[in-house]
Amino acid sequence: MSSLEIDAVLTEIIRNAFFSIAEQMNTTLIRTAHSPVIYEMKDCSVGLFDAVGRLLGQSSGLPIFLGNLEEAIKVVVDHIGVERLEPGDVYILNDSYLLGTHLADITALAPIFDGGDLVGFTVSRAHWRDIGGKDPGGVSTTDIYQEGLRLGPTKIVARGVLNSEMLDLLQRNSRTPELLAGDLHAQISAARVGERGFLELLRRYPLALLMKAAEKIFSDTEALDRSAVAAIPDGIYRAEGWLDNDGQDATPIKVALAVTVAGSDMEIDLDGSNPQVQGCINCGRAQTVSGCRVAFKMLIHPAAPVTGGSFRPLTIRVPGGSIFDAREPAACQFYFTPLGLLIDLFVKALAPVLPDSVAAAHFGDSMVVDFVRRDPDRFFIMAEALAGGWGASAHQDGESALINNVNGGFRNMPVEVAESKFPVRVRRFSLRPGSGGAGRFRGGLGVVREYEVLEDGIAVTLHLERSFTPAWGLFGGGEALGPSATLFEKDAHIPLPLKVSLRKVSKGAIVRVETGGGGGYGEPERS
Repeated sequence: MSSLEIDAVLTEIIRNAFFSIAEQMNTTLIRTAHSPVIYEMKDCSVGLFDAVGRLLGQSSGLPIFLGNLEEAIKVVVDHIGVERLEPGDVYILNDSYLLGTHLADITALAPIFDGGDLVGFTVSRAHWRDIGGKDPGGVSTTDIYQEGLRLGPTKIVARGVLNSEMLDLLQRNSRTPELLAGDLHAQISAARVGERGFLELLRRYPLALLMKAAEKIFSDTEALDRSAVAAIPDGIYRAEGWLDNDGQDATPIKVALAVTVAGSDMEIDLDGSNPQVQGCINCGRAQTVSGCRVAFKMLIHPAAPVTGGSFRPLTIRVPGGSIFDAREPAACQFYFTPLGLLIDLFVKALAPVLPDSVAAAHFGDSMVVDFVRRDPDRFFIMAEALAGGWGASAHQDGESALINNVNGGFRNMPVEVAESKFPVRVRRFSLRPGSGGAGRFRGGLGVVREYEVLEDGIAVTLHLERSFTPAWGLFGGGEALGPSATLFEKDAHIPLPLKVSLRKVSKGAIVRVETGGGGGYGEPERS
């Protein structure tokens, strides 16, 4: 075999090598990060890319970043110019209108050079605990300027040398400067691990051979996706639903989509969805594309890894100025909220023609709970995303106590970590009886989590969703319960709003949060 010939075995070896490098990057990031939201809760994702920004390998991580990390490469190249990239550089950025995420998600990008030639990129994204802004957690924000420092492509490392002035600027605008610096260095370390791994691979195989294998991987992935789409009957499939509100008033927020299948091509059109709103549930277009890709992947070869050939059959249309393509100065802190509903609606739309592949709706959102002390000398923020119930399918009951489909590999904070680092005690953590929808197969159960506050001077922030449109059933299955929250304080039982910002609670108070279940599948059997 000549040096540039490749067969199926060698292709698979190279595919595994790409993903191994990505996993090494992810492990480095998690093990060296300073914030529990990264090292315990896994709010991060990494990818290895070729020189033109095509995905070679992506680690396990948040599904909502599927196909989105590559967008950072396009943004940096467009703004900086590929000719200005140099060995050892690292860029960071977080602009919600460029990358779609909230400002707390920091993307770090590093070019890989071999002998002066650009051969690839490493990209990581991680949630920094605090990047400034009006309030920790940001539930009450109404424009992007209240949400923290907004960064376009910013060179934080130049030819291997850290820009200490920029780091100082970042730290001066954060309530957690030590964590910020530690998490930045973790992302830089992940970039170096990815660079070293790719260069070591180049010592074993010439670049032309690696790229030939990549092209084969991409074409195989596309062929698999197209075969699955082509098996769906041609037609236009529609669904719509409503978010509770934007946190500023009680008006429900519409999410609508139409899925068009024509041969081996699929289009998702979000026309009819709500215009952008005053509250902070707006999403940048890049993350909407990722949400649509997550929905697509749930039904189209979900077990196959994502590569640069994934999603080629998929076209996405997003109305400008809507909650899915927010424009300045829209607030975007909870950008992921409409995406959970979008994903469920995609599945609902295709349910009539894919009854054996779909599941009923799941609980639908991140169910965020924050405890905050704002005293500058004793500041802390403890943030959790809680699990809930997933929908049942034609084959089994829905799973209970799983994170929502946007977050994937995300974890809730272990009780031991919460109680050792913060002045709270977790008094109860259990399944929520009766929260799943009835059906031939029952929906999964949500959870109950109770927190006792151990000190004065603490406030609670909540962002809970899907009470207006709780998880629905399919084919006669029942609807699930939605979320609820209760404050027990001074012998009073006080129902809390599902979206509440920095509500002060006294020492000894108990906050109970109950998440929703999943919908049922099929008519319940009658005895």
